[in-house]
Amino acid sequence: MYLVNGERSESIDIADRGFQYGDGLFETIEVLNGRPLFLERHLKRLNHGCHRLLIPAPDQELLIAEAEQMSASTQRAVLKLIVTRGSGGRGYRQPAQLSPTRVFALYPFPDYPKQFHTDGVAVRLCKQRLGINQSLAGIKHLNRLEQILARAEWQNEEITEGIMLDHDNFVIEGTMSNVFLGKEGILYTPKLTNCGVAGIVRQMVIEFSTQYEIPLLEQEIECSALWQADEIFITNSILGICPVRMIEQTHFSIGTQTKKLQAMFNALRIELAS
Repeated sequence: MYLVNGERSESIDIADRGFQYGDGLFETIEVLNGRPLFLERHLKRLNHGCHRLLIPAPDQELLIAEAEQMSASTQRAVLKLIVTRGSGGRGYRQPAQLSPTRVFALYPFPDYPKQFHTDGVAVRLCKQRLGINQSLAGIKHLNRLEQILARAEWQNEEITEGIMLDHDNFVIEGTMSNVFLGKEGILYTPKLTNCGVAGIVRQMVIEFSTQYEIPLLEQEIECSALWQADEIFITNSILGICPVRMIEQTHFSIGTQTKKLQAMFNALRIELAS
């Protein structure tokens, strides 16, 4: 099911700058019991991204109404929201008058095995590097070619995610997730000053750590730190908080901090969906 600018449609203008140039932003939202979870957080990030890209932000109340309309008819699904700069002529120069395009799309929820959250997932290191661009760092823009190339590096169904580094070999994120490492009771997550997406669940983990006095540092993380970690987990809005059991051929235990944060996050999800 799709909504394009509030109308049921499966097409957009071929001149739309999201199609032409990847000129826009997107959010991926879990729907549970007919409710779009953490919608306020997603729209706050979207609004911030619009401000960074100089795209007029769509009316928030309108987006809430459309998101709730799309979600109401399903028990569990993935709701994707795309906002582009709108249609314009050929060339990079934006039109004098902007009319952003907004698209909602509803998809079936991925059939992730329950073992992902109890036993953990296997991940690998990607050869594809993330380029440094502070203007785009943190926001969830439509330009995802680096992630597409990284994800094309493996076809093994037993590998769930790939960890991406920058050109200085610092850990940044997964192709679709953020990364946390635990070592001697302290959690670490990469700084996203130069590249990477500041995920919704990533921010919630940071807030949990403050609320429950879990030591957490945002800093540059060298690739070698992965092998020295006591526990590792990845986060995104669909996977939630997911432990990592193996990187390449190195195995990791499911840590106590990972389990504690999973419980906090899942309790909040259920509360919002009830």
